[in-house]
Amino acid sequence: MIIIANLLVALVALIHAYILVLEMFLWTTPRGQRAFGLTPEFARQTKVLGLNQGLYNGFLAAGLIWGLVADNLGAKVFFLICVAVTGIVGAATASRRILYIQTAPAVLALAFVLIA
Repeated sequence: MIIIANLLVALVALIHAYILVLEMFLWTTPRGQRAFGLTPEFARQTKVLGLNQGLYNGFLAAGLIWGLVADNLGAKVFFLICVAVTGIVGAATASRRILYIQTAPAVLALAFVLIA
């Protein structure tokens, strides 16, 4: 059970590392614009916002990786809750799709971490 829990935590960390790349480095590219539904003009105007959002996602990924490497239950639980709450806020303010991309994997991983 612990192996599945850790794999799910790693998956959530990888999702957030990928979001970091999309937001920090690909925001103004066709791939980034497609991922976030941005026009080229809006992407250029909000590039700094994407950079900031990406950094936060990087911190979430780093916290989850730290939890895995240190085998720290508290860190895993804390950062998974942070991801889930962030996903709920994102779904309420930006796109409901975020519930499936961020919140659902985080909640699933959290359930397995707490059961293991």
